[in-house]
Amino acid sequence: MGILEGLRSWVRPGARGKEPGWMVAALSAQALDYAHCVRGAKGKAAVTRSGRVRLDGGVSNAERATRELHLERYQCATLLASGEYQLVLVEAPNVQPTELKTAIRWHIKNMLDYHVDDATIDVLDIPPDPSGASRAHSMYAVAARNEIIKATIDRFEAARIPLSVIDIAETAQRNLAALYEDEDSGVAMLYLGARDALLTITKGGELYLARRIDAGMEQMQRALEAQREELMNRVVLEFQRTLDHFDRQFRYVRVAKLVLGPEPQDTGLAAFLAKNLDLPVVQARLSDAIEFPGGAAPQGEAEWRLFHLVGAALRHESRAL
Repeated sequence: MGILEGLRSWVRPGARGKEPGWMVAALSAQALDYAHCVRGAKGKAAVTRSGRVRLDGGVSNAERATRELHLERYQCATLLASGEYQLVLVEAPNVQPTELKTAIRWHIKNMLDYHVDDATIDVLDIPPDPSGASRAHSMYAVAARNEIIKATIDRFEAARIPLSVIDIAETAQRNLAALYEDEDSGVAMLYLGARDALLTITKGGELYLARRIDAGMEQMQRALEAQREELMNRVVLEFQRTLDHFDRQFRYVRVAKLVLGPEPQDTGLAAFLAKNLDLPVVQARLSDAIEFPGGAAPQGEAEWRLFHLVGAALRHESRAL
């Protein structure tokens, strides 16, 4: 198993003769969610297929769904769940590119709660100050247990899904945020997952910051009005703290707006953020930035559920090491 340079994801050798673009799937015992994306002649992204197939008989029925969707025709990818990997901010080691992963492995060995020899590790570079004013250069190390990578591959092989890439939500969200960027400025994007929120800051299609906030959609939906406002205040506070820290560390990146990811139902968070932040707040809609020539764009819960799958499907091709 090799690594795709520049894409920061675990990958197996890709197959030739496949349909263009990427098919990204999320496979559980209950359902198979999927989204396929290609880029048109002018570079605009288009989602040609997306949806959900329920697996009433569990994963054993996924093979039939694979045949019905003809997934063997596609380059397929999936995303690890947030608890299945660690994203660690480290200082970039001063080594040759061929020695980078070895150096990072040694650097983070005491940051993991398991032996580093049991980890699959990749790196995601953070662009340095283009003016050269700061010599500090950071990067993210991504680490996952080998057994999790193997279990993911085994699950997809059992369903006869030709998995080529294992990616993470941070890079998927980076790809989506790039669609909302303005020239010469960065964009913050906030997405409330089921159990936590993912906040990213990007510029020029590059990921500068990623962090999790303890405020998920399940909490938001269960909370009574007063509790919900408390959760929203927590999101505002954590966002402001993050932005203050970011401004000190990356003075050369101006964050122009906050883009809030889709929600399965309106929680009032978009209005609350707009009222309490000195920053424009935009509600993300996939149909505003991506074409859906194969049918209507997903709405509501489907758009929320497929959001990161679409982001992962926006990946660019790259050379494998």
